[in-house]
Amino acid sequence: MAKEIYDIAVIGGGPAGIMAAIRAGQLKKNVVLIERNDSLGKKILLSGKGRCNVTNIAPIEKFVEKFGETGQFLKPALYGFFNQDLIDFFESKGLRLKTERQGRVFPVTDRAHSVVEVLKKCLEENNVQILYDMRLLDLEIKDGLFLLHLEGNKRVSARKVILATGGASYKVTGSTGDGFRLAKKFGHTIVALKPALVPLKTKELWVKELQGLTLKNIRITFEYGKEKTRSAVGELLFTHFGVSGPLILDLSKEIVSVIEKHKEVRLLIDLKPGLRPEQIEKRLLNEFNVRGKSQIKNIMKGLLPQRLMPVLIRLSSIEPEKRGNQITQNERRLIQDLLKALPLTIIGSLPLEEAMVTDGGISTKEINPRTMESKIVPGLYFAGEIIDGSAPSGGYNLQKAFSTGYLAGEKAVSLK
Repeated sequence: MAKEIYDIAVIGGGPAGIMAAIRAGQLKKNVVLIERNDSLGKKILLSGKGRCNVTNIAPIEKFVEKFGETGQFLKPALYGFFNQDLIDFFESKGLRLKTERQGRVFPVTDRAHSVVEVLKKCLEENNVQILYDMRLLDLEIKDGLFLLHLEGNKRVSARKVILATGGASYKVTGSTGDGFRLAKKFGHTIVALKPALVPLKTKELWVKELQGLTLKNIRITFEYGKEKTRSAVGELLFTHFGVSGPLILDLSKEIVSVIEKHKEVRLLIDLKPGLRPEQIEKRLLNEFNVRGKSQIKNIMKGLLPQRLMPVLIRLSSIEPEKRGNQITQNERRLIQDLLKALPLTIIGSLPLEEAMVTDGGISTKEINPRTMESKIVPGLYFAGEIIDGSAPSGGYNLQKAFSTGYLAGEKAVSLK
């Protein structure tokens, strides 16, 4: 056993673990942060396309709504350390932040590295010891202390432990589900792990022709049985296996659950959400009249992205060389329908390991929402993605990590 006994051992150097360690350090406790990688904040560096969307300026009620069933559980953590507190924290350390569309907050540097640098400096200022390249293999309670068995035959003893090991997504960052295994060992229930913020796979193979194409200012609708889920206006990205982009990612958690029941989900892409069908019909009529001698493939260039045009014409079964003045009313209606509802069939998603966020995790029924302490094991706390519940993109999930980390760090110090 290690000679030194730490007041608090934090497992995981992501946003939740770092914030927990900082808060406990601010309260003058002897803290060790154990990270399995050779550096901190690997997932932070990947967030927001490398820019790090740290939070959102939405009110607490909106955050609660975004997290669905687990929203109420997060209320005490959010009230204790919310978006403005986080913004003030970074700005007090010299990192200015800016608010972009939909309330998303980014560093003015547009570099996630800036966020990690501030957090590392703060850990240093609060005398947090960091152990790198150390994976937690096992955790046991012995003589009233937590005994942590680390790789390389190393052991660490601590009075309290905060598990902030992340989910089971983005394996490259070190989130391999170790925390779930250890929590289960102590009797905790793990709500089924599912991918969230994950690209979706399509049955149609023509998406591969459009790989890398982003459609902007479009709307999507998912149909399953008699149910429909409709998005706001936004962006969609075609991939070699299906679809991604903000609109897809934000609805993916719901669609992954639907696919389990329905096997297939119909996706309709509205390429012209600002136009009613009759307005599109009028525009098509005008185009075909004015450019009656031009081939349909050339006329459509003004209505669609270049790469999408041949796909849409093929789906309409119209000969691409057919001239505008030869297009029948039925053919025009087909084009109109495709512009308002380009169909795809969703048959699955990328695996959990490749999702941005893990949905599911340690049941919130077994965690005290006012302290983040286990209701089963006194002295064991949880923070971040390891806790059940996820939200769409926009800074909500990172705020959950920072808020629960802050609360766990504070309460692990103040509670006996």
